[in-house]
Amino acid sequence: MTSASDRKKIIALVNEAMEAGARCAAACEVLGVSPRTLQRWRDPTGEISEDRRPDAARPVPRNKLSEAERDQIVATCNAPEFASLPPSQIVPRLADQGTYIGSESSMYRVLKERGQNHRRGRARPPSRSKPPASFKAKGPCEVWSWDITWLPGPVAGTFFYLYLILDIFSRKIVGCEPDRVYRRAESSEGTA
Repeated sequence: MTSASDRKKIIALVNEAMEAGARCAAACEVLGVSPRTLQRWRDPTGEISEDRRPDAARPVPRNKLSEAERDQIVATCNAPEFASLPPSQIVPRLADQGTYIGSESSMYRVLKERGQNHRRGRARPPSRSKPPASFKAKGPCEVWSWDITWLPGPVAGTFFYLYLILDIFSRKIVGCEPDRVYRRAESSEGTA
């Protein structure tokens, strides 16, 4: 919002630019003001009017929930049959019973206003998992890492498993053990 003194300065700058030959729209664009805003700022007497937006009478929406309806939403959400359910499940269950007390977003909004928008349900709340532990090796053979990899073999149905141990500092293989596993392909009649 701009004060009356800021409005006077902006109007004076626009008038000065227009006297110098600029168009009103171009002068307003440079100042970041709409020409329509300038018209609204000037009252019929030519004076600068105050900003009437903060004091404007704003009608209450006709579909605004009354306090009784808000109480009904809270009472329904806290009923034993719905106490462990979120509004996204309460609304459809009420609709199956032929009852409508508010939309899902209205239920969330009312519960938030009343300080009851907490986790509902019997499952454990989500928890942050700790990042995996990291180790720093300052020399060889201090920290080892391992991996198991499988690769298809040269013949269908055979696979190679490679058990590998690496030294993190030097990235050299400390130990390994290959293993061959046979898997038979099943035929349409059963096992061959």
